[in-house]
Amino acid sequence: MAFTSKNIFINLSVKDVNKSTNFFKELGFEFNPQFSDETTSCMIISDNIFAMIMIEERFKGFSKKEIVDTTTSAEAILSFSAESRDQVDEIVNKALSSGGKSFSEPQDHGFMYIWGFQDLDGHLWEVAYMDESAINQE
Repeated sequence: MAFTSKNIFINLSVKDVNKSTNFFKELGFEFNPQFSDETTSCMIISDNIFAMIMIEERFKGFSKKEIVDTTTSAEAILSFSAESRDQVDEIVNKALSSGGKSFSEPQDHGFMYIWGFQDLDGHLWEVAYMDESAINQE
C-alpha cells in the first residue's frame, strides 16, 4: 500500500516571528493560536497544510544541520494554488507591498499562471493558478 499523509507541516526558520506572522496576515493567511507562542506561529495554508514559522533558536532544536542563509541560497520553493490569475497578482502584490521581494517575473503558460515572491526572511514562495479546463486544449 502506498503511503499517504493526512497533514503536511512545513517548518521554516525566521528572524522575527511577529514580523513574519504579520507579513503573512497581510497576505490573508490565518494562524492557529493553539499551536503558536512567542517562538512559533502556525500558519494555516489549507485544512491539512500548515507552515510552522519558528525563530532560529527553536528551529535549531529540530535539526543538527546549519540553517540555510535564505538571502543567498535557496532551500526550496514553496508553491500554493490560487483561485484565479487575479488572485495570484493580488497575493504577490500584497507580498511586495508588505516588505517581500520579487524572485521571478509572472509566467503565463496558457493553462497555468505563476508568480513568486520572497518573504521577509528570503524563503521563496510561488503562487499558481491552473485552469484545468484549458489543459486538454493545449
